[in-house]
Amino acid sequence: MFDTIHEECGVFGIFENRTANVAASVYFGLYALQHRGQESCGITVCDDGIFRHKRADGLVSEVFTREELDKLGSGNIAVGHVRYSTTGGHNHNNIQPLVIRHIKGNMALVHNGNLVNAAELRRSFEMSGAIFHGTSDTEAIAYSIVRERLTSSSTEQAVERAMPFIMGAYSCILMTATKLVAFRDPNGFRPLCIGITHDGAYVLASESCALETVGAEFIRDVEAGEIVVIDKDGLRSITTNCGEKKHICIFEYIYFARPDSVIEGISVHHARQRAGELLAKHSPVEADIVIGVPDSGLDAALGYANASGIPYGIGFIKNKYIGRSFIQPQQDQRENAVKIKLNAVRESVQGKRVIMIDDSIVRGTTSARIVRLLREAGAKEVHVRISSPPFLHSCYFGTDIDSEENLIAGRCHSTEEIARYIGADSLGYLPVDCLGELVDNRFGCCKGCFTGDYPVDVSGAGCKNKFDEKIHR
Repeated sequence: MFDTIHEECGVFGIFENRTANVAASVYFGLYALQHRGQESCGITVCDDGIFRHKRADGLVSEVFTREELDKLGSGNIAVGHVRYSTTGGHNHNNIQPLVIRHIKGNMALVHNGNLVNAAELRRSFEMSGAIFHGTSDTEAIAYSIVRERLTSSSTEQAVERAMPFIMGAYSCILMTATKLVAFRDPNGFRPLCIGITHDGAYVLASESCALETVGAEFIRDVEAGEIVVIDKDGLRSITTNCGEKKHICIFEYIYFARPDSVIEGISVHHARQRAGELLAKHSPVEADIVIGVPDSGLDAALGYANASGIPYGIGFIKNKYIGRSFIQPQQDQRENAVKIKLNAVRESVQGKRVIMIDDSIVRGTTSARIVRLLREAGAKEVHVRISSPPFLHSCYFGTDIDSEENLIAGRCHSTEEIARYIGADSLGYLPVDCLGELVDNRFGCCKGCFTGDYPVDVSGAGCKNKFDEKIHR
């Protein structure tokens, strides 16, 4: 249950210069981003200034039936969101888009990321009489913008003024009655990109793979710190808050993003293959076959096989009808969860020395069960290779990487001890120094969960513990 890493959210928005079935476009966009959040989803449509929205727990295909999409109707602007929350954050009021009605109009906000000063902002607003309905930091962003909007000439100016007070990770899309406003934090922790369809509709999405589902051509990424405004006059940019350096989360390339996405000019598929090649260089071992744990381990396994000369094979079959966030609440059911999600291919691994490539080890329990599957399928040896460094520290920027005491590597376990715990013959991680090579050293990346060196001050973020029901995201 707690031994997997989850993304926290995907965002999508579209602006048409005509009335169209924008709800359907957002539906397809969110479907492509489902891997980024599988707990809840929502869509808000604007039709001549009137907002209609639907938000609920569940997958996109479960929440948005044909009947529900028809209820949203047509319009010219729409935004959508898929969400995963950490323990304690399951609250219907946290489901996005967050729709706000204020004295200067309506707005709908979707957010991917996590603020490190959310508690401070919330306390400040509450002391001024604000009433919060949920527990997510997205409300703090909304209140910050509304406060500035009262004295600003436009929504984009309000966003520009609010951004210096919002600390942490945020890739947001804001919809008003007449425009879309996209903005990304000055470090660019989480991705956000822009596309355009053949008929001139602008599209915003967390990943480029979502653009292709609605027939949009990729234009560019939203720059770190940039505000992009899309209205009837087209697209314009505000760069007041742009920083000098990017610190995009390196785990977007290792695990979060779909392999067919391109982020900041780097193919995710290429980055994962490169991770496998580097693993082969730094953690070689004699073996008969290289296999990957679906899905994010597959590309790295292919890279390892190519670099090592050891044949690549299919070692696991994944149940396609169970998502990443599949959770069973009972302990005995959790013990069987891996077998429900994965089956080892006995014909591939029986009697062989196997190199198993995975993206990460959190607490070690899932890794131990996967190694056990290979043993039960007849693998003679199992050598585990991880396409990231060991997790030693929490993440505060939109990933639910836990507190240090709940991370197996963070509890001062050596690589050899972890290998014994998961039942592997050997274990190797990708060295931290290699992370820059995944993106061809083109820009800076956040590696805080591996090094404890964060691009922004996290002292006000508080303790992070996925086992504590009082923690809210």
